Amino acid sequence: MNLYILLAGSVSILVFSWFYSVKHKRYHGIPRFFAFECVFILFMLNYTTWFMSPFSPLHLLSWLFLILSAYTGLEGYFRLKREGRSVQNFENTSVLVKSGIYRYIRHPLYLSVLLLGLGIMLKDPGKIQLVLGVVLLLAIYLTSITEEKEMISKFGNNYLEYIKETKMFIPFVV
Repeated sequence: MNLYILLAGSVSILVFSWFYSVKHKRYHGIPRFFAFECVFILFMLNYTTWFMSPFSPLHLLSWLFLILSAYTGLEGYFRLKREGRSVQNFENTSVLVKSGIYRYIRHPLYLSVLLLGLGIMLKDPGKIQLVLGVVLLLAIYLTSITEEKEMISKFGNNYLEYIKETKMFIPFVV
């Protein structure tokens, strides 16, 4: 793994986390940093194997996760941009978005990051990749829990009702 690229990527993720979240006292950016870092390291470990045996069952599952990641990420992002009436950046919404994908799950963007990481991990699932996958799962969960506390403070009872109406990541399941 190229140490300079790893260092540059890690610093970029750290700067992003600081300027978009932590600086504005939105502390979900701290565990989210670790989620992004896991995805980045997984990519650095596995990018050379992406097109080896592209039609093997493991790679087909990987591609499915990557496609689902793109869908949930784009749908969640554009829905927030259109309906959230964001202040400063797209994630700082002034309106609770409960339509589209947000009608079913509360965290499509974090689901997207999780699916991206799992899709990348499955390209070459070694021991290090599996550990990073578990850390990614924990980081995404902690990010979501932390952000939900922030949203309850921001939107109050509306968000508490929204929690009762939706699942965190998988419609009708989790």
